[in-house]
Amino acid sequence: MGTFLVGAVILCAVALAARSLIKDRKNGKSIQCGGDCGHCGGHCGC
Repeated sequence: MGTFLVGAVILCAVALAARSLIKDRKNGKSIQCGGDCGHCGGHCGC
């Protein structure tokens, strides 16, 4: 039973992280860019 609960908690954490990444990507943000065009000169296409 404990293994099931820990697995469910981990699954929820992974799902929330994936949801956040998808939301950021749809808003034009990425790991490489971050939305700050001052540091890349606009090369990332934001």
